[in-house]
Amino acid sequence: METENLNQMQHSHNEHHHEGEHHHHHHESEHEYHHHHHDGEHHHHHHHHSHELTSLNSAFVVGIMLNVLFVVAEAVAGWVSNSMGLLADAGHNLSDVASLLLALIAFRMAKRKASHHYTYGYKKSTVLVSLLNALILIVAVVFIVYESVEQLLNPEPVGGKIIVITAAIGVVINGLTAYLFIDKKDKDLNVKGAYLHMAADALVSVGVVISGVVIYFTGWYFIDAIIGLTVAVIIIISTWDLLKDSLRLAMDGVPSSIDTDMLMHEIGEVEGVEEIHHLHVWAISTTENAATAHVVVGNLADMQRIKTDIKHTMAGLGIGHTTLEFEEHGCECGEHDHC
Repeated sequence: METENLNQMQHSHNEHHHEGEHHHHHHESEHEYHHHHHDGEHHHHHHHHSHELTSLNSAFVVGIMLNVLFVVAEAVAGWVSNSMGLLADAGHNLSDVASLLLALIAFRMAKRKASHHYTYGYKKSTVLVSLLNALILIVAVVFIVYESVEQLLNPEPVGGKIIVITAAIGVVINGLTAYLFIDKKDKDLNVKGAYLHMAADALVSVGVVISGVVIYFTGWYFIDAIIGLTVAVIIIISTWDLLKDSLRLAMDGVPSSIDTDMLMHEIGEVEGVEEIHHLHVWAISTTENAATAHVVVGNLADMQRIKTDIKHTMAGLGIGHTTLEFEEHGCECGEHDHC
């Protein structure tokens, strides 16, 4: 995608190098990832974005520390009480630590500057990590189902009291960690992944608490397995959207927040635009989108004004990085095979 984008811009430059305005546009597009806004509003947004990243960074660090401590405590409690349920849950919580670490690494990578080899920087790592995050959740679900079925077929006595105490602590730890991400979960797939991990684990811990209470008073060991299977189904339902969205972004698909038909319509409404084709929209990261398009205009003299209007329209629809190639009617772009 990056190569195609650079090729398009080079083609645009060669075709219109004699027009000063278009040369300026080409220059701006090629370096847009360095400075695509100049006004005060952008500086305010940038400051807000930096503050948000800092608070997210802290949330991840706190979440990782809390969960590492809990995994150790839960594993020790499981070992002492000979409870396979607690040991299994400790293993599941360990996947959360891995998930949080991966998301933190992705945020660090996203802040690294662009290079000659990675002209968009390393922001796409956030997409790959969100996909890996979803896959880890699916693997955890498979593990829970396996353990639950095993327990259902071969029920063994377990200590209900220590299960209740340890799992109750798990509810608090997982609930607290999920709360750290609740405000930002809809803004980024990795944050959503972290939130889902922790919320799902809080749910697992609630299930384990209930099963511990029931087992303590009745001795019905099969209850634990039934709750495990129920929670597994809930996790699959909550993870499906994360898996689907992250897979789409990894394949350079159009982000779910972008409606291409509406985008085409809105650009077509810009004064001076006669036609738009070769529209490509993809995700640079889990929070940033990019687009390229060929725009047919009635008069190339209006190109600068039209370009500004289109970029403003696209920014309003969630696309911050836009590269445009302008054409007049009768000028073939030579790329009909790639529409």
